[in-house]
Amino acid sequence: MSLFAMGFLLVILQPSTGQFPRACANTQSLRRKECCPLWDGDGSPCGESSNRGACQAILLSQAPLGPQFPFSGVDDREDWPSVFYNRTCKCKGNFMGFNCGECKFGFSGLNCTERRLRTRRNIFQLTNSEKDKFLAYLNLAKNTPSQDYVIATGTYTQMNNGSNLMFRNINMYDLFVWMHYYASRDTLLGGSNVWRDIDFAHEAPGFLPWHRLFLLLWEREIQKITGDENFTIPYWDWRDAEDCVVCTDEYMGGRHPANPNLLSPASFFSSWQVICTRSEEYNSQQSLCNATSEGPILRNPGNNDKSRTPRLPSSAEVEFCLSLTQYESGSMDKMANYSFRNTLEGFADPRTAISNISQSGLHNALHIYMNGSMSQVQGSANDPIFLLHHAFVDSIFERWLRRHRPILEVYPAANAPIGHNRENYMVPFIPLYRNGEFFIPSRELGYDYEYLQEPALDSFQEFLIPYLEQARQIWPWLVGAAVIGGIVTAVLSSLILACKKKRAGTSPEIQPLLTESEDYNNISYQSHF
Repeated sequence: MSLFAMGFLLVILQPSTGQFPRACANTQSLRRKECCPLWDGDGSPCGESSNRGACQAILLSQAPLGPQFPFSGVDDREDWPSVFYNRTCKCKGNFMGFNCGECKFGFSGLNCTERRLRTRRNIFQLTNSEKDKFLAYLNLAKNTPSQDYVIATGTYTQMNNGSNLMFRNINMYDLFVWMHYYASRDTLLGGSNVWRDIDFAHEAPGFLPWHRLFLLLWEREIQKITGDENFTIPYWDWRDAEDCVVCTDEYMGGRHPANPNLLSPASFFSSWQVICTRSEEYNSQQSLCNATSEGPILRNPGNNDKSRTPRLPSSAEVEFCLSLTQYESGSMDKMANYSFRNTLEGFADPRTAISNISQSGLHNALHIYMNGSMSQVQGSANDPIFLLHHAFVDSIFERWLRRHRPILEVYPAANAPIGHNRENYMVPFIPLYRNGEFFIPSRELGYDYEYLQEPALDSFQEFLIPYLEQARQIWPWLVGAAVIGGIVTAVLSSLILACKKKRAGTSPEIQPLLTESEDYNNISYQSHF
């Protein structure tokens, strides 16, 4: 896509949406602790006049948390979003959004009744036109202000309970960078004290559902600002890759010829400025990231610490990870053993599933390998490779869901690290979403992966699939039952034959006759395993 066309898009397209609703970032809403904006369709809060939703009190989970965060009442993210708001829009049916003005993922149409399934594709399977369009959309997002959302640049206490507003405008791409930062930042305890062992998006069960929602929201915003309803984030399949094959000027930016830590000036990503990368500075000042530009994207793939991450992940490591049957285990953090989540996240060895935080596997390996902006958790979303990477990580999560078919109760309801229980609302999203709501197959959320698509099955076959899977699991018992049944049948047949021979030798005159007094309806046959 030409620079002229991109500039034209910047002029004609409407801004996007994202995080703290602009309509609720005011003194009145903060003091009332209510975020129930009007829906433009009928002018009522939450579209209540059109039966789209209603303004209701937030119901917070009361399930106990794990021991990792020993404080209470010191962090705005505790019991999200109750520090800021305790009443928000509760949408009905297939409606969604901070004012119930949108459709749930996977639905479209005026009344959100039409099902829709989009497909995420391998970035190397895109045509040149499709690839150029994707890159143009990224640049558009970086240059389009968010119309509906702002970011908080101070804590609720620093805002003096709403009388000293500390919000700021932000572009759509950086809005999502800021959300990733805000979910993973340290807790400010006052003075120069911070608590680092806290993360609402990583190192615990919510890692995969949180990033699944993050990508869905990012796709939704691109669809809105471009009018391209079919847009999906492409993925980079990094299994067995020998180097960063997307790190070229044709794709995500090559290496600068004079400075290997920078991107090639031939890529427009070289002009991008990062935000939210100076966590130690924020901690020392007891402040939040305010989205000020902090320099160019840094990336030097492959020149990382080889003792920690010797190479990119292999297919065999992914397959081993998929074989793990437990989604979560033990302490449910980065020390968990035999946990699919912890192994995929990269804190457990991808060959043994034993926790080893001195090494970085699978998901973490890719971040470390990039050796730059991607390698620092809070600011990692600054590099657009983040999107390609997490789309592929999500596809591995999807493969696990399809292979093991877990029920919702497999996701921990209690004792997970703060913010990660099944019914906890995910930080820092408004409208509200619970962790458990995204522990479901992607097709129920309106998207699929090209390399996971199967030949079409008719409805009867799809109905049978879960039962056939159960039959496969109990097949050894069925075989055993058949063997026992055969033995019992043989014994009964022998007894019946012997009785017939005995009766054959009895005089017909004295052979017993069948009489009506015999109650054959009461005869029953039982077998016991």
